[in-house]
Amino acid sequence: MDLRLLADGLSYRLTPASVHGILWLQTHFESQHWELLADGRVTVSRLDAEALWQDATGAGLNVDPLPTLSPSR
Repeated sequence: MDLRLLADGLSYRLTPASVHGILWLQTHFESQHWELLADGRVTVSRLDAEALWQDATGAGLNVDPLPTLSPSR
């Protein structure tokens, strides 16, 4: 697993689970957010989580599959 999207109320907590996941996050977010991302302290909306899931899996990352975040949505 490279990234995890964990349900957190109506949001999803974004947590890197490998070096590949951290590197991918660093290419998609500004440096001032990296510490929060690396520590798993960032939550995103469902819509953003779905977009993130699609982009990350399209790039070849293994993202923790969630029943509510299917690629067909």
